[in-house]
Amino acid sequence: MNEIVNYQVNLLFYNLSIWFYYLGISIFALFNSKAKQWKQGRRNILQKLAQKLGNREGQKLVWFHVASLGEFEQARPVIEGFRARFPNYQILLTFFSPSGYEIQKEYEQTDFIFYLPLDTKKNARQFLEITKPDLVFWVKYEFWYHYLNQLQKQRIPVILFSAIFRPKHWFFKKRGKWFLQIFKELEHIFVQNEESKNLLHQKNIKQVSIAGDTRFDRVLDILKKKKEFPIIERFKNQTKTLILGSAWQEDLQLIIPFFRQFSENLKLIIAPHELKESTYEWIEKNSHRKTLRYSQVDENEISNYDILIIDNIGMLSSLYQYGDFAFIGGGFQYGLHNILEPAVFGLPIFFGNKKYNKFNEAILLIAEGGAFPIQDQTDFLKKFNHLFLNPTEYQSVSQKVANFILENKGATEKILELVSNRFISQR
Repeated sequence: MNEIVNYQVNLLFYNLSIWFYYLGISIFALFNSKAKQWKQGRRNILQKLAQKLGNREGQKLVWFHVASLGEFEQARPVIEGFRARFPNYQILLTFFSPSGYEIQKEYEQTDFIFYLPLDTKKNARQFLEITKPDLVFWVKYEFWYHYLNQLQKQRIPVILFSAIFRPKHWFFKKRGKWFLQIFKELEHIFVQNEESKNLLHQKNIKQVSIAGDTRFDRVLDILKKKKEFPIIERFKNQTKTLILGSAWQEDLQLIIPFFRQFSENLKLIIAPHELKESTYEWIEKNSHRKTLRYSQVDENEISNYDILIIDNIGMLSSLYQYGDFAFIGGGFQYGLHNILEPAVFGLPIFFGNKKYNKFNEAILLIAEGGAFPIQDQTDFLKKFNHLFLNPTEYQSVSQKVANFILENKGATEKILELVSNRFISQR
């Protein structure tokens, strides 16, 4: 009886937290554009879903759900592999966050793309009545109780992949015990590492295997299909180049003073995390070097500039091919951005030393000697100079980075192989 009461109390608090979250978003949307997109994107969402998916005439459907853009990059190789291998299925992709949806809402490898309605029991039931998925994939750490509970009640198989678990996660603690039943009912869980597998096994969750991170497969695909930018080649002009990718203000405040004082021949490409006029102006004002925005490029003069600002979305993943070093943003405050995109091109990687511990790939690459957490400008100058002035050491680190990617590929094939053997063949 106590266990039932405990479950009901926890579920009540969960439901209240969902509604308080919605209330907070609604208030925040009055003055924040991202929150406004989150709310507007869900307006009449179930009616829109019914209009698009209501008359599928028995067509089979697979549903992929991701939190945001980073998780989409993990889902992408599986989505594209699934489409190639099982073309008779339609594909539904849902996002929780506007930062993923707004950028990828025209993604051509799916049939339907929507925001995920708020996680309530009613919404989950209606969503599944409309979509009627045959198979479901959730990515990394999106655990919405009512959706997963309704999927399990309707015996729709759910596969979680690229998952990573840590002992401090709330559902491994006493207060999260009620939630663990959700994981026990998943059809299969593909985790990134041995620690995650062991944590689940300790909770008697056995349908687990280690596949790794599908983003390794994604960046290898980027390498194979990389876009060429002759303008960037002209800017580089055979000069060693540092690429500052997904830069926040904290990253700029380290790199710009460093570059201003650096005496060796070096060029800098900056891709800000947010495309803001104020960010571009700050760089131009504080760099004290010849600085140009990509949108204002003069092809005949570009080689004369020292700093190039990328003021658009979509170039960065292929842009790393022109770099010699990469500094990846977010490590000082907001959470480290994608280091695998530069790694696939063999670039030594630097990032802030405060917010990288939750990113397994960063920890592993540091251990391999291919990535370097940075404390401040003095620390960066020391570590950067060591590689810049020692070509043999540079080549050694670059090879370690490239090997790291190759050694961790293959997660997508493991996932699709299980799907092919266990689920699709039975349907």
